[in-house]
Amino acid sequence: MKKIIPFKKEIVFKTNLAEVTSISLEHSLHVENDQLITGSFEVSGEYKISDNSATTDVFSFELPFDIEMDDRYDLSGCSVDIHDFYYEIINNSILAVNIEVSVSNFKEKPLIEEEEEELQEVTRTITPLEADLVREETEPTSEGSEKIEEPEEIFNKGRCVEEETPEDLPKERIGTLFDSFDETQETYATYKVYIVREGDTLESILEKYHTTKEILEPYNQLSELQLGMKLIIPETEHAANI
Repeated sequence: MKKIIPFKKEIVFKTNLAEVTSISLEHSLHVENDQLITGSFEVSGEYKISDNSATTDVFSFELPFDIEMDDRYDLSGCSVDIHDFYYEIINNSILAVNIEVSVSNFKEKPLIEEEEEELQEVTRTITPLEADLVREETEPTSEGSEKIEEPEEIFNKGRCVEEETPEDLPKERIGTLFDSFDETQETYATYKVYIVREGDTLESILEKYHTTKEILEPYNQLSELQLGMKLIIPETEHAANI
């Protein structure tokens, strides 16, 4: 990557400045503390006090430069140099210098590094709980997007497999997914979550998952099915053989 950083400075002369006969620019810019580009410019040359003057005087000015780059950039191995330089005389007393600093050969830090670290941390946390049930529950925010529970809340129950939500279903949340859990009688190994679609009946859902109303009742409110309602379907050896 390459970035051009503009720098402008007005240098006030103590004498009249009619003409610059020669000018040069040197710099000592370098990267410090990984993100800070620091150093100075040295502007020097000769000038005439008046247009009719046959002699010239010398000038030299040191201009400090410091700029901190965004921490999303990796500046290791980058190069800093002058891209362009020009000047103008203002009111016969001010030398306005315009310097463009070129920072090249740097990279943008990959965002995936932080994501991988977070994933590894979560994986280490859940490994001892793989034999338990994992509850994953999401709920829409006021804008309609989904909010995911914190890891310690997700793994209170164990692993839960949720089917994809149809696009034609309403976004609002109908009830709390695990409101009816009776933890004192928990014997199941895994769960599925079924989202009620248009045309579904309790009988069709029982037939689809080879289960019974008696098995579902401890986990769900079955008095009235509503479109978009989430049903917890426990998987048991008994249900699988029905």
